[in-house]
Amino acid sequence: MENEEYEFWLSGPIKGVPDLLQPAAHALLQSERELKKYTVDFPKELLWAKTAGRASVGFHMNHITGVLDRMLTYAKGKSLSDEQFQFLKKEGAFNLTTEVADLQEQFSAKVEEALAYFKTIQESSLTEKRTVGRKKLPSTVIGLLFHAAEHSQRHIGQLLVTASVLQSKIS
Repeated sequence: MENEEYEFWLSGPIKGVPDLLQPAAHALLQSERELKKYTVDFPKELLWAKTAGRASVGFHMNHITGVLDRMLTYAKGKSLSDEQFQFLKKEGAFNLTTEVADLQEQFSAKVEEALAYFKTIQESSLTEKRTVGRKKLPSTVIGLLFHAAEHSQRHIGQLLVTASVLQSKIS
């Protein structure tokens, strides 16, 4: 059961998730919580604004969803689909019709999908070799899933700073 008083890694194991994937699951759930926290009431008109030449809040929100989706695909030993390549191309695209709540929900749905996938994985398969991208760079199942989690956390930190700076300029 979720206790918002604590970060997820201090809230106990997530039922059904293998022990070795608990840190990745906790990080993804923490990212989801913080994404919602830092973008609650975030002005839609600032979603694609940049500050100090850095990526927009909208980019970070799209990007963490896209990276998680791509890492899950690679972890399953599959190649990216045309739809995934299209999403990748549009991650930072300025789009005034995009709603903050839609981007929040998009990431939440992907985290839910990831956790469901984690529950299907046998720990013995975590070190299986996988490849990344067209260049077929080497990785493993656990490497891909860990990267998805830590990458999400990194972008949440960047999103927080960008959102804070942008909102301070209109206050």
